[in-house]
Order: sequence, then structure tokens, then C-alpha cells
Amino acid sequence: MWRKLATLALALVIPSLAACGAQASDEAPREARRAVPVSNPAPAAHPAPAPAPAVAPPLVVFLGDSLTAGLGLDESQAYPALLDRQLNQEGKAVRVVNAGVSGDTTAGGLSRLNWLLGQHPDVLVVGLGANDGLRGLPLTEVESNLRAIIRQSQAAGARVLLLGMRIPPNYGPYADQLAALYPKIAKDMDVPLVPFLLDKVGGIRSLNQADGIHPTAKGQEIVARNVRPYLEKVLAEKPASQKAAGAR
Repeated sequence: MWRKLATLALALVIPSLAACGAQASDEAPREARRAVPVSNPAPAAHPAPAPAPAVAPPLVVFLGDSLTAGLGLDESQAYPALLDRQLNQEGKAVRVVNAGVSGDTTAGGLSRLNWLLGQHPDVLVVGLGANDGLRGLPLTEVESNLRAIIRQSQAAGARVLLLGMRIPPNYGPYADQLAALYPKIAKDMDVPLVPFLLDKVGGIRSLNQADGIHPTAKGQEIVARNVRPYLEKVLAEKPASQKAAGAR
């Protein structure tokens, strides 16, 4: 009888152990499956860098009189507008402001200079003095005004291009003295000089309007050619601030 009870007990225990073993075996893979992630999370994407701010093309302001303003013509025919179109069409981006005022003198240009410098020009093209000469104004005043215009412009960070002016030779020695002021000032103040704005235009009847002073549209095209190589060279130079930084 004891043998039968032992056999019965073994018969009951073995299935239970087998069942427990099966349960443990089933649970282990299930726990293991829980421990393995279904998929790896994607790494956090780095934000795209902000685009660099666009650099504005250099601003060129033409401070002049009726020769610059294009008296008798549409403003689009004046040499500043011609230079604007030519340079931009060739991929040499530039912004041009024609600040020519008919009848203006060096004193007039100096009086409105602060407002123009407030526009923060990169280059200031100075084309004044012809009206001073035609009116016979004292050359000491003309020189003083031109120097002040250049000095203040440079102090504001603008590069300066000076345009040489002449008046008809019938003004005698005064005409020669006026013409000689421009190279003198340019040398003293270390600024580039267009020797004569109206080169190959002044005094040529077919290239001037009926008054014999102001260029026709064709004459303005030649004036633009006179100025262009000098302006391109100035535009290619480093601003004064960058030169100073490079020297340190």
C-alpha cells in the first residue's frame, strides 16, 4: 500500500513540476521579449543653421550738379543711371543714388552732405565745382569746400572718388587755376581722381545740347565711360574699416 501511495504521489508531483517548468520556460522568453525594444528611436535632428543674412550691394551716391543730374534729359539717361545699369547687368551688383542738383556749387553740396552720409554710402562720387567756376567764386572757397566734403565723407566711412572739372578757357588764368585744384586735392587727401569728367565731350557740338554745356544722351554715354574704370577700382577696394582691422 505504501508503495502505491508513493507511486501516486510521484504521479501527481511530476506533472506539477512539468507544468511549473513549462510556465517558467514560457515566462522567460516573454520577459526577454519585453526587454528588447521594438525599434531604436531616431536621434534628435539638429536644427538647420539659420541662413546668413543677405549682404546688400554697395551704395554709391553721386554728389553733383546739372552734369550729374542730367539736365535736359531723362534721369535714366544721366551717367549715374547708365553706370548703374551697366554694372548690374554684368553681375557687379551696386545701388546708385543720383544726388545731382542743377546749379549746385561746392557750398551747396557741403550743406546737404550730412543727409547723404546718413544713408551710409560705401562710395561718394564728388562732381562739383563747375558752377563755382562759371560764377567766378573765390578758388580758396572752392578748395575749402571740396576738402571738407572729402574729409567728412571719409570720417563717415565712405570711399571718395573725385571728378575733375574745367571751365571754358576764355575765363583766362582762373580756368587753369580751377582745373589745377582737383589733382592737388586728390594728391593731398589720397583720393582717386577722374582727370576731367567731360573728357571727349566738352566743347564738341554734336555731343552737347543747344546750350553747349550739358551733354546729350550720347555725350552722357561717353561721360559714363570716363568714370567707369575709376569707379570700378574704388568699388574693388576694401572699406576703410576693413583696412584698419587688417592693419591691427
